[in-house]
Amino acid sequence: MQAVFYGVSASVIGIIAMSAYKLSIKSVTEFKPKAILSKWLLWLLYLSGVVITVITQREEVLLFIGSGILYMIVKAPPAWVKKPGIIPVVLLSGIGFWEFDQSVLVELGIFFVKAGAFVFGSGLAIVPFLHGGVVEEFKWLNEAQFVDAVAVAMITPGPVVITVGFIGYLVAGFPGAAVAALATYLPCYLFTVMLAPSFKKIAQNKSIKAFVDGITAAVIGALVGSVIIIGIRSIIDIPTLLIGMAAVLVLVYTNKIKEPLIILAAAIIGIIIKSIKP
Repeated sequence: MQAVFYGVSASVIGIIAMSAYKLSIKSVTEFKPKAILSKWLLWLLYLSGVVITVITQREEVLLFIGSGILYMIVKAPPAWVKKPGIIPVVLLSGIGFWEFDQSVLVELGIFFVKAGAFVFGSGLAIVPFLHGGVVEEFKWLNEAQFVDAVAVAMITPGPVVITVGFIGYLVAGFPGAAVAALATYLPCYLFTVMLAPSFKKIAQNKSIKAFVDGITAAVIGALVGSVIIIGIRSIIDIPTLLIGMAAVLVLVYTNKIKEPLIILAAAIIGIIIKSIKP
């Protein structure tokens, strides 16, 4: 299994890097001078997310919220900004099968509720948030275990729930997996139920759109920063570098070969390399 993950981890870094690139051009703008100039503030928030994540090696939720508020005020200021007399109040709160510690389950639940409530963007946007908490803050997993959790998720349907479930299982067995998965999706479910009746009205609000755009730019920047951090720690030699680069090139130049096949090929290559050079 160590030989398998030797190759798989490197290929997953390449796949996530390619996904981060696609998210960047889709959610911010294309990498063209004219497009960048037209959305310069979004790019500034995006680069802030990259730099701060690389420096702090964790995801800063306040950066995302601040980015959303800044972009909203600049692009589509709401009524309370235009009328200084109205002051909003924002409150921020900011390994056997059945073997677990109850206090750890509580910490898992709180952490993954935050992950579900404060992470914006696509499924992969949750990766830097998880890395900052699971590896850096709580030290539940080391770098290799975290990359393995992401790698396992990439070869299965539903990568987000598999990632959080796998992490929860490593920390506190089956109860940990159940708590992590439930806590991650609980905020999404509650928000959907509460906001569904007024969703159309909210979705058309220009201030809310600008707020989400600002948050999204910073979150995707944090995702890129997380790819850099994990890549530095996972690409440990020339073979893993070549595997990661090969995964990116395959995704760039062909649409016929999907991610599971790339990961399978990387696993086989890892076994071959380790059998030749233990």
